[in-house]
Amino acid sequence: MFTGIVSGQGRIVSRLRRGPEAELTVESLSPWDPPLSLGESIAVSGVCLTVSDIQGGRAFRAHASGETLSLSTLGQDDRVNLERALRLSDRLGGHLVTGHVDALTTLRERARVGQSLRCVFSLPADLEPLVAPKGSVAIDGVSLTVNAAVPGSGTFSVNLIPQTSLVTTISSKMPGERLNLEVDILARYVGRLLGTSPPRPGLSIAELIAQGF
Repeated sequence: MFTGIVSGQGRIVSRLRRGPEAELTVESLSPWDPPLSLGESIAVSGVCLTVSDIQGGRAFRAHASGETLSLSTLGQDDRVNLERALRLSDRLGGHLVTGHVDALTTLRERARVGQSLRCVFSLPADLEPLVAPKGSVAIDGVSLTVNAAVPGSGTFSVNLIPQTSLVTTISSKMPGERLNLEVDILARYVGRLLGTSPPRPGLSIAELIAQGF
């Protein structure tokens, strides 16, 4: 598990394709402290990867399955956000993030609003009921609060404060670029439970609960 509070940035320095799968080498821009351990989990732009080999003080190798590559940007992006797995004693500064990407999202719009950056992203129809205003999402592994999610619009918006823009890769993205999206784990399980009695499409989790689903 992760919190969506990015601890640093890095880059994918090599991709060794093996059929539909790949072995990735990821290098942090700064040394890991404490040093990495074999088998530990690292969120790479929101994708949970297992360290299979350690190379010096900054780089590690990890295996990426075909499904992981098809559902994420790890096959294309070079710059990545990095976060080590959550310890039970850590502060939960963001929200609970699993590192299991639900879908790719496309940046539709970006605009300055004061010192913040307002970003509008695409939202697949099947995930629309799971994204609610003031709820949480993880975009490229970054925990963000949803500002607006109008049912039926196929989009949602978030604001990046200056600190988030500074320490993550999202602010460098331009309209048309794709990013990794993970919906809130609680919304995912509530949606699963409600799947036995399909609600009207477009309703948020809060609206579903209010209507007694």
